[in-house]
Amino acid sequence: MKKVYGIDLGTTNSAIAVFENDQTRVIKNMDNDEVTPSVVLFTGVNSNGEDEVLVGEQAKEEAASNPDTVVQFVKRDIGTGNMFNFVAPSGKEYSPEMISSLILQKVCKDAEQTEGEGQIKDVVITVPAYFDDARRTATMQAGQLAGLNVVSIINEPTAAAIAFGLESNYCGKILVYDLGGGTFDVTLMDVQNGRFDVLATDGDHALGGMNFDLELAKIIREKMQEQGYTPSFDDDELNMEIREKAERTKVQLSGVLQAHPVFKVDGKNMRLNVSREEFENASIPLMEQTMDIVNHVLQAKNVTWNDIDVIVMIGGSTKMPMVKRWLENASGKELSYKIDPDTAVARGAAIYASTIESKKIRETDRRAQNNTQGAEQGSIADRLVISDVTSQSMGVITVDEFDNAKKINTVIIPNNTKIPAKYSKKLSTVIDNQTNLLIQVTEGNDPDPEYVNIIGERLLQIPPHPKNSPVEVIYNYDENQRITIGVIDLVTNQNLGTFDIERKANMSEEQLAVAAQMIQNTRVD
Repeated sequence: MKKVYGIDLGTTNSAIAVFENDQTRVIKNMDNDEVTPSVVLFTGVNSNGEDEVLVGEQAKEEAASNPDTVVQFVKRDIGTGNMFNFVAPSGKEYSPEMISSLILQKVCKDAEQTEGEGQIKDVVITVPAYFDDARRTATMQAGQLAGLNVVSIINEPTAAAIAFGLESNYCGKILVYDLGGGTFDVTLMDVQNGRFDVLATDGDHALGGMNFDLELAKIIREKMQEQGYTPSFDDDELNMEIREKAERTKVQLSGVLQAHPVFKVDGKNMRLNVSREEFENASIPLMEQTMDIVNHVLQAKNVTWNDIDVIVMIGGSTKMPMVKRWLENASGKELSYKIDPDTAVARGAAIYASTIESKKIRETDRRAQNNTQGAEQGSIADRLVISDVTSQSMGVITVDEFDNAKKINTVIIPNNTKIPAKYSKKLSTVIDNQTNLLIQVTEGNDPDPEYVNIIGERLLQIPPHPKNSPVEVIYNYDENQRITIGVIDLVTNQNLGTFDIERKANMSEEQLAVAAQMIQNTRVD
Protein backbone atom coordinates (compact mmCIF):
# COMPACT_ATOMS: atom_id res chain seq x y z
CA MET A 1 0.00 0.00 0.00
CA LYS A 2 1.27 3.47 -0.92
CA LYS A 3 2.53 5.41 2.08
CA VAL A 4 0.85 8.68 3.00
CA TYR A 5 2.76 10.64 5.64
CA GLY A 6 1.41 12.86 8.39
CA ILE A 7 3.08 16.25 8.94
CA ASP A 8 2.62 18.55 11.90
CA LEU A 9 3.60 21.94 10.45
CA GLY A 10 4.06 23.81 13.72
CA THR A 11 4.71 27.43 14.66
CA THR A 12 7.89 26.56 16.54
CA ASN A 13 8.54 22.90 15.64
CA SER A 14 7.47 20.49 12.92
CA ALA A 15 7.40 16.70 12.74
CA ILE A 16 6.62 13.91 10.30
CA ALA A 17 5.29 10.42 10.97
CA VAL A 18 4.09 7.33 9.14
CA PHE A 19 1.60 4.58 10.06
CA GLU A 20 2.39 1.04 9.00
CA ASN A 21 1.73 -2.43 10.36
CA ASP A 22 -0.85 -0.89 12.72
CA GLN A 23 1.81 1.23 14.41
CA THR A 24 2.81 4.88 14.19
CA ARG A 25 6.41 5.92 13.87
CA VAL A 26 7.79 9.44 14.11
CA ILE A 27 10.64 9.76 11.61
CA LYS A 28 13.74 11.39 13.02
CA ASN A 29 15.55 14.15 11.16
CA MET A 30 19.24 14.25 10.25
CA ASP A 31 20.02 15.58 13.75
CA ASN A 32 18.43 12.40 15.15
CA ASP A 33 15.57 14.43 16.67
CA GLU A 34 11.86 13.79 16.29
CA VAL A 35 11.03 17.48 15.88
CA THR A 36 12.58 20.10 13.61
CA PRO A 37 12.49 23.79 14.61
CA SER A 38 10.34 25.75 12.15
CA VAL A 39 13.12 28.28 11.64
CA VAL A 40 14.61 29.36 8.31
CA LEU A 41 18.03 31.02 8.01
CA PHE A 42 19.04 32.57 4.68
CA THR A 43 22.76 31.87 4.52
CA GLY A 44 23.65 33.52 1.23
CA VAL A 45 23.26 33.66 -2.53
CA ASN A 46 24.85 31.22 -4.97
CA SER A 47 26.58 32.08 -8.26
CA ASN A 48 23.23 31.94 -10.08
CA GLY A 49 21.71 34.54 -7.79
CA GLU A 50 19.53 31.99 -6.00
CA ASP A 51 19.06 31.89 -2.23
CA GLU A 52 20.53 29.19 0.00
CA VAL A 53 18.84 28.42 3.31
CA LEU A 54 19.25 26.36 6.46
CA VAL A 55 16.16 25.02 8.18
CA GLY A 56 15.96 23.56 11.65
CA GLU A 57 18.16 23.41 14.73
CA GLN A 58 21.21 25.07 13.21
CA ALA A 59 19.08 27.93 11.90
CA LYS A 60 17.58 28.37 15.37
CA GLU A 61 21.01 28.39 17.03
CA GLU A 62 22.19 31.15 14.71
CA ALA A 63 19.04 33.26 15.02
CA ALA A 64 20.42 35.61 17.70
CA SER A 65 23.57 36.42 15.73
CA ASN A 66 21.76 36.73 12.37
CA PRO A 67 18.42 38.41 13.19
CA ASP A 68 18.08 40.02 9.75
CA THR A 69 18.35 36.75 7.84
CA VAL A 70 16.23 34.50 10.08
CA VAL A 71 12.50 33.88 9.69
CA GLN A 72 10.36 32.09 12.27
CA PHE A 73 6.79 31.96 13.62
CA VAL A 74 5.40 32.38 10.07
CA LYS A 75 2.43 30.16 10.87
CA ARG A 76 0.81 33.16 12.54
CA ASP A 77 0.88 35.09 9.27
CA ILE A 78 -0.01 32.37 6.78
CA GLY A 79 -3.27 33.06 4.96
CA THR A 80 -3.99 36.29 6.83
CA GLY A 81 -3.58 38.66 3.92
CA ASN A 82 -1.29 40.82 6.04
CA MET A 83 1.16 40.98 3.12
CA PHE A 84 4.06 39.88 5.32
CA ASN A 85 6.98 39.21 3.02
CA PHE A 86 10.54 38.45 4.03
CA VAL A 87 13.18 40.06 1.83
CA ALA A 88 16.06 37.62 1.36
CA PRO A 89 19.72 38.58 0.76
CA SER A 90 19.07 38.09 -2.96
CA GLY A 91 16.42 40.80 -2.83
CA LYS A 92 13.64 38.29 -3.53
CA GLU A 93 10.51 38.34 -1.39
CA TYR A 94 9.18 35.24 0.37
CA SER A 95 5.57 35.00 1.58
CA PRO A 96 4.58 32.94 4.66
CA GLU A 97 3.41 30.18 2.30
CA MET A 98 6.83 30.12 0.66
CA ILE A 99 8.69 30.07 3.98
CA SER A 100 6.40 27.27 5.16
CA SER A 101 7.16 25.33 1.98
CA LEU A 102 10.89 25.51 2.79
CA ILE A 103 10.17 24.01 6.23
CA LEU A 104 8.08 21.25 4.64
CA GLN A 105 10.89 20.54 2.16
CA LYS A 106 13.40 20.18 4.97
CA VAL A 107 11.18 17.87 7.02
CA CYS A 108 10.48 15.64 4.01
CA LYS A 109 14.07 15.71 2.74
CA ASP A 110 15.40 14.54 6.10
CA ALA A 111 12.73 11.85 6.33
CA GLU A 112 13.61 10.60 2.85
CA GLN A 113 17.25 10.24 3.84
CA THR A 114 16.37 8.59 7.14
CA GLU A 115 13.90 6.17 5.55
CA GLY A 116 15.92 5.50 2.42
CA GLU A 117 12.76 4.69 0.47
CA GLY A 118 12.67 7.40 -2.18
CA GLN A 119 10.74 10.63 -2.48
CA ILE A 120 7.95 11.54 -0.07
CA LYS A 121 5.04 12.84 -2.12
CA ASP A 122 1.64 12.16 -0.53
CA VAL A 123 0.99 13.85 2.81
CA VAL A 124 -1.66 14.98 5.27
CA ILE A 125 -0.82 18.30 6.93
CA THR A 126 -2.31 19.41 10.23
CA VAL A 127 -3.74 22.83 11.06
CA PRO A 128 -5.12 24.41 14.23
CA ALA A 129 -8.83 23.65 14.61
CA TYR A 130 -9.64 27.34 14.64
CA PHE A 131 -7.83 28.09 11.36
CA ASP A 132 -10.25 29.74 8.96
CA ASP A 133 -10.76 28.93 5.30
CA ALA A 134 -7.98 31.21 4.04
CA ARG A 135 -5.37 29.79 6.43
CA ARG A 136 -6.31 26.23 5.51
CA THR A 137 -6.03 27.04 1.82
CA ALA A 138 -2.68 28.77 2.41
CA THR A 139 -1.38 25.68 4.24
CA MET A 140 -2.33 23.48 1.28
CA GLN A 141 -0.63 25.99 -1.04
CA ALA A 142 2.54 25.72 1.06
CA GLY A 143 2.48 21.98 0.53
CA GLN A 144 1.96 22.49 -3.19
CA LEU A 145 4.95 24.85 -3.36
CA ALA A 146 7.05 22.21 -1.58
CA GLY A 147 6.25 19.78 -4.38
CA LEU A 148 3.92 17.68 -2.22
CA ASN A 149 0.53 16.17 -2.97
CA VAL A 150 -1.55 17.34 0.00
CA VAL A 151 -4.10 14.56 0.16
CA SER A 152 -5.96 16.22 3.01
CA ILE A 153 -5.63 18.44 6.04
CA ILE A 154 -6.79 17.60 9.55
CA ASN A 155 -7.30 19.61 12.71
CA GLU A 156 -4.45 19.28 15.20
CA PRO A 157 -6.58 18.39 18.28
CA THR A 158 -8.45 15.78 16.24
CA ALA A 159 -5.15 14.26 15.11
CA ALA A 160 -3.86 14.18 18.69
CA ALA A 161 -7.07 12.57 19.91
CA ILE A 162 -6.76 9.87 17.26
CA ALA A 163 -3.23 9.08 18.44
CA PHE A 164 -4.35 9.02 22.07
CA GLY A 165 -7.50 6.98 21.46
CA LEU A 166 -5.87 4.30 19.32
CA GLU A 167 -2.54 4.01 21.06
CA SER A 168 -4.12 3.78 24.52
CA ASN A 169 -7.19 1.84 23.33
CA TYR A 170 -9.36 4.47 25.01
CA CYS A 171 -13.12 5.00 24.92
CA GLY A 172 -14.97 7.93 26.47
CA LYS A 173 -15.49 11.67 26.32
CA ILE A 174 -12.25 13.62 26.12
CA LEU A 175 -11.21 17.25 26.13
CA VAL A 176 -8.10 18.03 24.10
CA TYR A 177 -6.18 21.04 25.43
CA ASP A 178 -3.70 22.02 22.72
CA LEU A 179 -1.29 24.80 23.65
CA GLY A 180 1.41 24.92 21.00
CA GLY A 181 4.15 27.37 20.24
CA GLY A 182 1.93 29.84 18.42
CA THR A 183 -1.67 28.65 18.51
CA PHE A 184 -4.23 27.37 21.01
CA ASP A 185 -7.16 25.00 20.45
CA VAL A 186 -9.67 23.19 22.60
CA THR A 187 -11.69 20.28 21.23
CA LEU A 188 -14.41 18.22 22.89
CA MET A 189 -14.66 14.71 21.47
CA ASP A 190 -16.39 11.39 22.04
CA VAL A 191 -14.24 8.34 21.30
CA GLN A 192 -15.88 4.93 20.96
CA ASN A 193 -14.26 1.84 19.41
CA GLY A 194 -12.40 3.58 16.62
CA ARG A 195 -14.99 6.29 16.06
CA PHE A 196 -13.83 9.83 16.79
CA ASP A 197 -16.77 12.17 17.04
CA VAL A 198 -15.84 15.85 17.42
CA LEU A 199 -18.57 17.65 19.38
CA ALA A 200 -17.23 21.21 19.61
CA THR A 201 -14.06 23.19 19.04
CA ASP A 202 -12.76 26.69 19.66
CA GLY A 203 -9.41 28.43 19.82
CA ASP A 204 -7.16 31.39 19.15
CA HIS A 205 -4.65 31.33 16.29
CA ALA A 206 -2.63 34.11 17.99
CA LEU A 207 -2.19 32.54 21.42
CA GLY A 208 0.61 30.13 22.24
CA GLY A 209 3.97 29.54 23.85
CA MET A 210 5.52 32.54 22.16
CA ASN A 211 3.10 34.78 24.09
CA PHE A 212 4.49 33.34 27.31
CA ASP A 213 7.99 33.95 25.94
CA LEU A 214 7.11 37.61 25.43
CA GLU A 215 6.06 37.91 29.08
CA LEU A 216 9.43 36.50 30.10
CA ALA A 217 11.17 38.89 27.71
CA LYS A 218 9.46 41.79 29.50
CA ILE A 219 10.69 40.46 32.86
CA ILE A 220 14.23 40.11 31.49
CA ARG A 221 14.20 43.71 30.27
CA GLU A 222 13.00 44.89 33.68
CA LYS A 223 15.77 42.89 35.39
CA MET A 224 18.34 44.50 33.11
CA GLN A 225 17.06 47.94 33.98
CA GLU A 226 17.26 47.11 37.68
CA GLN A 227 20.98 46.48 37.12
CA GLY A 228 21.42 49.85 35.42
CA TYR A 229 21.18 48.84 31.76
CA THR A 230 18.30 49.83 29.46
CA PRO A 231 18.10 47.47 26.44
CA SER A 232 17.24 49.24 23.18
CA PHE A 233 14.28 48.03 21.13
CA ASP A 234 16.24 49.10 18.04
CA ASP A 235 19.04 46.59 18.72
CA ASP A 236 17.86 43.65 16.58
CA GLU A 237 20.61 41.31 17.71
CA LEU A 238 19.94 41.96 21.40
CA ASN A 239 16.18 41.65 20.89
CA MET A 240 16.66 38.26 19.25
CA GLU A 241 18.96 37.15 22.07
CA ILE A 242 16.39 38.23 24.67
CA ARG A 243 13.64 36.32 22.85
CA GLU A 244 15.83 33.23 22.54
CA LYS A 245 16.87 33.27 26.21
CA ALA A 246 13.30 33.96 27.29
CA GLU A 247 12.28 30.70 25.60
CA ARG A 248 15.15 28.82 27.27
CA THR A 249 14.27 30.36 30.63
CA LYS A 250 10.67 29.23 30.20
CA VAL A 251 11.85 25.65 29.66
CA GLN A 252 14.18 25.85 32.67
CA LEU A 253 11.43 27.18 34.93
CA SER A 254 9.36 24.10 34.18
CA GLY A 255 11.91 22.12 36.19
CA VAL A 256 13.32 24.61 38.70
CA LEU A 257 12.03 27.56 40.73
CA GLN A 258 14.79 29.97 39.68
CA ALA A 259 16.58 30.55 36.37
CA HIS A 260 19.61 32.72 35.68
CA PRO A 261 19.94 33.92 32.07
CA VAL A 262 23.27 35.61 31.36
CA PHE A 263 23.88 38.47 28.91
CA LYS A 264 27.16 40.11 27.91
CA VAL A 265 26.78 43.87 28.42
CA ASP A 266 29.64 46.29 27.82
CA GLY A 267 32.09 43.41 27.86
CA LYS A 268 30.87 42.03 31.20
CA ASN A 269 28.48 39.20 32.06
CA MET A 270 25.14 40.32 33.48
CA ARG A 271 23.53 37.47 35.44
CA LEU A 272 19.79 37.82 36.04
CA ASN A 273 17.55 36.05 38.51
CA VAL A 274 14.08 35.11 37.23
CA SER A 275 11.68 33.12 39.40
CA ARG A 276 8.88 30.80 38.35
CA GLU A 277 6.54 32.81 40.58
CA GLU A 278 7.31 36.04 38.69
CA PHE A 279 6.75 34.30 35.38
CA GLU A 280 3.49 32.69 36.44
CA ASN A 281 2.10 35.94 37.85
CA ALA A 282 2.87 37.72 34.59
CA SER A 283 1.18 34.90 32.66
CA ILE A 284 -2.15 34.97 34.52
CA PRO A 285 -3.97 36.89 31.72
CA LEU A 286 -2.78 34.33 29.17
CA MET A 287 -3.97 31.41 31.27
CA GLU A 288 -7.30 33.16 31.78
CA GLN A 289 -7.64 33.43 28.00
CA THR A 290 -7.14 29.69 27.58
CA MET A 291 -9.66 28.89 30.31
CA ASP A 292 -12.27 31.22 28.79
CA ILE A 293 -11.99 29.25 25.57
CA VAL A 294 -12.21 25.93 27.45
CA ASN A 295 -15.38 27.08 29.21
CA HIS A 296 -16.87 28.28 25.92
CA VAL A 297 -16.41 24.82 24.40
CA LEU A 298 -18.02 23.11 27.39
CA GLN A 299 -20.95 25.53 27.38
CA ALA A 300 -21.47 25.05 23.64
CA LYS A 301 -22.57 21.47 24.32
CA ASN A 302 -23.94 21.94 27.86
CA VAL A 303 -21.15 19.75 29.20
CA THR A 304 -19.70 19.97 32.71
CA TRP A 305 -16.34 18.75 33.99
CA ASN A 306 -18.15 15.75 35.49
CA ASP A 307 -19.04 14.65 31.96
CA ILE A 308 -15.40 14.63 30.85
CA ASP A 309 -13.58 11.32 31.25
CA VAL A 310 -10.07 12.52 30.48
CA ILE A 311 -8.19 15.70 29.55
CA VAL A 312 -5.51 15.13 26.92
CA MET A 313 -2.63 17.60 26.96
CA ILE A 314 -0.77 18.28 23.71
CA GLY A 315 1.58 20.98 22.50
CA GLY A 316 4.98 21.69 24.01
CA SER A 317 3.66 24.60 26.10
CA THR A 318 1.49 22.25 28.20
CA LYS A 319 4.72 21.20 29.93
CA MET A 320 4.65 24.42 31.97
CA PRO A 321 3.64 23.58 35.58
CA MET A 322 1.12 26.42 35.71
CA VAL A 323 -0.86 24.92 32.82
CA LYS A 324 -1.25 21.61 34.62
CA ARG A 325 -2.19 23.36 37.87
CA TRP A 326 -4.82 25.59 36.26
CA LEU A 327 -6.48 22.66 34.44
CA GLU A 328 -6.46 20.39 37.50
CA ASN A 329 -7.89 23.12 39.73
CA ALA A 330 -10.67 23.88 37.25
CA SER A 331 -11.58 20.31 36.40
CA GLY A 332 -10.77 18.36 39.54
CA LYS A 333 -9.36 15.67 37.26
CA GLU A 334 -5.97 14.18 36.54
CA LEU A 335 -4.51 15.19 33.20
CA SER A 336 -3.23 12.73 30.62
CA TYR A 337 0.26 13.03 29.20
CA LYS A 338 0.24 9.44 27.89
CA ILE A 339 1.28 10.58 24.45
CA ASP A 340 4.24 12.85 23.74
CA PRO A 341 2.82 16.41 23.51
CA ASP A 342 5.45 17.31 20.91
CA THR A 343 4.71 14.48 18.46
CA ALA A 344 1.09 13.49 19.15
CA VAL A 345 -0.26 15.61 16.30
CA ALA A 346 2.11 14.13 13.70
CA ARG A 347 1.32 10.62 14.91
CA GLY A 348 -2.43 11.18 14.62
CA ALA A 349 -2.02 12.74 11.18
CA ALA A 350 -0.13 9.66 10.04
CA ILE A 351 -2.91 7.38 11.29
CA TYR A 352 -5.51 9.50 9.51
CA ALA A 353 -3.37 9.52 6.35
CA SER A 354 -3.35 5.73 6.31
CA THR A 355 -7.16 5.63 6.39
CA ILE A 356 -7.35 7.66 3.19
CA GLU A 357 -5.22 5.21 1.21
CA SER A 358 -6.95 2.24 2.85
CA LYS A 359 -10.36 3.53 1.81
CA LYS A 360 -9.17 3.94 -1.78
CA ILE A 361 -7.98 0.34 -1.82
CA ARG A 362 -11.26 -0.93 -0.34
CA GLU A 363 -13.24 1.06 -2.90
CA THR A 364 -11.14 -0.43 -5.73
CA ASP A 365 -11.67 -3.92 -4.31
CA ARG A 366 -15.42 -3.37 -4.08
CA ARG A 367 -15.59 -2.30 -7.70
CA ALA A 368 -13.45 -5.22 -8.84
CA GLN A 369 -15.56 -7.70 -6.89
CA ASN A 370 -18.85 -5.88 -7.54
CA ASN A 371 -19.31 -6.13 -3.79
CA THR A 372 -21.44 -3.42 -2.23
CA GLN A 373 -20.77 -4.75 1.25
CA GLY A 374 -17.05 -3.93 1.12
CA ALA A 375 -13.98 -5.89 2.09
CA GLU A 376 -13.18 -7.32 5.47
CA GLN A 377 -12.24 -4.66 7.98
CA GLY A 378 -9.15 -5.88 9.72
CA SER A 379 -6.62 -3.10 10.19
CA ILE A 380 -6.98 -0.06 12.38
CA ALA A 381 -7.12 2.07 9.27
CA ASP A 382 -10.15 0.10 8.08
CA ARG A 383 -12.04 0.64 11.33
CA LEU A 384 -11.29 4.31 11.91
CA VAL A 385 -14.22 6.73 11.54
CA ILE A 386 -13.75 10.48 12.06
CA SER A 387 -16.58 12.96 12.39
CA ASP A 388 -15.44 16.59 12.60
CA VAL A 389 -17.21 19.94 12.96
CA THR A 390 -16.95 23.41 11.49
CA SER A 391 -14.60 25.65 13.44
CA GLN A 392 -16.12 28.89 12.15
CA SER A 393 -19.67 30.01 11.41
CA MET A 394 -20.24 30.74 7.73
CA GLY A 395 -22.69 33.37 6.56
CA VAL A 396 -23.63 36.00 4.02
CA ILE A 397 -24.09 39.77 4.19
CA THR A 398 -27.78 40.79 3.94
CA VAL A 399 -29.67 44.04 4.58
CA ASP A 400 -32.23 44.92 7.22
CA GLU A 401 -35.83 44.33 6.15
CA PHE A 402 -36.88 47.85 7.18
CA ASP A 403 -33.61 49.70 6.54
CA ASN A 404 -31.78 48.66 3.38
CA ALA A 405 -28.79 50.81 4.36
CA LYS A 406 -28.15 48.64 7.42
CA LYS A 407 -26.10 45.53 6.70
CA ILE A 408 -26.39 42.28 8.69
CA ASN A 409 -24.26 39.15 8.89
CA THR A 410 -26.70 36.27 8.41
CA VAL A 411 -25.27 32.91 9.53
CA ILE A 412 -25.99 29.99 7.20
CA ILE A 413 -23.79 27.28 8.73
CA PRO A 414 -23.28 27.67 12.51
CA ASN A 415 -19.92 26.80 14.04
CA ASN A 416 -19.61 23.29 15.48
CA THR A 417 -21.84 21.88 12.72
CA LYS A 418 -21.01 18.33 11.65
CA ILE A 419 -19.12 18.15 8.36
CA PRO A 420 -19.40 17.57 5.51
CA ALA A 421 -22.48 19.79 5.61
CA LYS A 422 -24.95 21.39 3.22
CA TYR A 423 -27.04 24.27 4.54
CA SER A 424 -29.17 26.86 2.78
CA LYS A 425 -31.00 30.08 3.55
CA LYS A 426 -33.98 31.57 1.69
CA LEU A 427 -33.52 35.30 1.15
CA SER A 428 -35.24 37.86 -1.07
CA THR A 429 -34.47 40.74 -3.41
CA VAL A 430 -34.67 44.27 -1.98
CA ILE A 431 -35.88 46.35 -4.96
CA ASP A 432 -38.15 45.92 -7.97
CA ASN A 433 -36.44 44.59 -11.12
CA GLN A 434 -33.20 43.87 -9.28
CA THR A 435 -30.69 42.51 -11.80
CA ASN A 436 -27.77 41.36 -9.66
CA LEU A 437 -26.89 39.87 -6.28
CA LEU A 438 -23.68 40.53 -4.40
CA ILE A 439 -22.85 37.37 -2.44
CA GLN A 440 -20.35 38.26 0.31
CA VAL A 441 -19.27 35.14 2.21
CA THR A 442 -18.44 35.66 5.89
CA GLU A 443 -16.76 33.83 8.77
CA GLY A 444 -17.94 34.66 12.28
CA ASN A 445 -21.00 34.69 14.51
CA ASP A 446 -21.57 38.37 15.15
CA PRO A 447 -24.58 39.94 13.35
CA ASP A 448 -22.54 43.13 12.88
CA PRO A 449 -20.43 42.81 9.68
CA GLU A 450 -17.73 44.91 11.36
CA TYR A 451 -16.89 41.97 13.62
CA VAL A 452 -16.70 39.16 11.04
CA ASN A 453 -14.37 38.39 8.15
CA ILE A 454 -15.56 38.70 4.56
CA ILE A 455 -13.52 35.93 2.95
CA GLY A 456 -14.81 36.17 -0.60
CA GLU A 457 -17.51 37.59 -2.82
CA ARG A 458 -19.16 37.14 -6.20
CA LEU A 459 -21.55 39.35 -8.19
CA LEU A 460 -24.27 37.23 -9.85
CA GLN A 461 -26.82 38.26 -12.48
CA ILE A 462 -30.51 37.64 -11.75
CA PRO A 463 -33.62 38.04 -13.99
CA PRO A 464 -35.68 41.11 -13.04
CA HIS A 465 -38.53 40.29 -10.63
CA PRO A 466 -40.71 42.27 -8.21
CA LYS A 467 -39.24 43.28 -4.85
CA ASN A 468 -39.07 40.47 -2.24
CA SER A 469 -38.68 37.76 -4.87
CA PRO A 470 -37.13 34.68 -3.22
CA VAL A 471 -33.63 33.32 -3.81
CA GLU A 472 -31.87 30.43 -2.07
CA VAL A 473 -28.22 30.60 -1.04
CA ILE A 474 -26.65 27.15 -0.57
CA TYR A 475 -23.35 26.45 1.24
CA ASN A 476 -21.52 23.14 0.82
CA TYR A 477 -18.80 22.55 3.44
CA ASP A 478 -16.33 19.72 2.77
CA GLU A 479 -14.11 17.59 5.02
CA ASN A 480 -11.19 20.00 4.64
CA GLN A 481 -13.42 22.84 5.89
CA ARG A 482 -13.49 24.51 2.50
CA ILE A 483 -16.68 25.86 1.04
CA THR A 484 -18.61 26.03 -2.25
CA ILE A 485 -21.57 28.38 -2.76
CA GLY A 486 -24.61 28.03 -5.00
CA VAL A 487 -27.51 30.44 -5.60
CA ILE A 488 -30.95 29.56 -7.03
CA ASP A 489 -33.66 31.93 -8.29
CA LEU A 490 -36.74 30.39 -6.68
CA VAL A 491 -39.12 32.26 -9.02
CA THR A 492 -37.82 30.43 -12.10
CA ASN A 493 -35.89 27.64 -10.30
CA GLN A 494 -32.88 28.79 -12.30
CA ASN A 495 -29.36 28.11 -11.00
CA LEU A 496 -27.72 31.53 -10.92
CA GLY A 497 -24.25 30.13 -10.35
CA THR A 498 -22.05 27.85 -8.28
CA PHE A 499 -18.61 29.01 -7.24
CA ASP A 500 -15.71 28.45 -4.90
CA ILE A 501 -14.58 31.38 -2.82
CA GLU A 502 -12.05 33.62 -4.51
CA ARG A 503 -10.00 34.09 -1.36
CA LYS A 504 -8.55 37.57 -1.15
CA ALA A 505 -5.98 36.49 1.44
CA ASN A 506 -4.57 33.65 -0.69
CA MET A 507 -2.08 33.48 -3.52
CA SER A 508 -3.49 33.45 -7.05
CA GLU A 509 -2.58 30.75 -9.57
CA GLU A 510 -0.20 33.19 -11.24
CA GLN A 511 1.48 34.03 -7.92
CA LEU A 512 1.75 30.33 -7.09
CA ALA A 513 3.47 29.61 -10.40
CA VAL A 514 6.06 32.34 -9.81
CA ALA A 515 6.58 31.25 -6.20
CA ALA A 516 6.97 27.60 -7.20
CA GLN A 517 9.80 28.52 -9.57
CA MET A 518 11.55 30.51 -6.81
CA ILE A 519 11.22 27.68 -4.31
CA GLN A 520 12.46 25.16 -6.85
CA ASN A 521 15.64 27.20 -7.30
CA THR A 522 16.22 27.71 -3.56
CA ARG A 523 18.67 25.28 -1.98
CA VAL A 524 17.41 23.88 1.34
CA ASP A 525 19.71 22.21 3.89
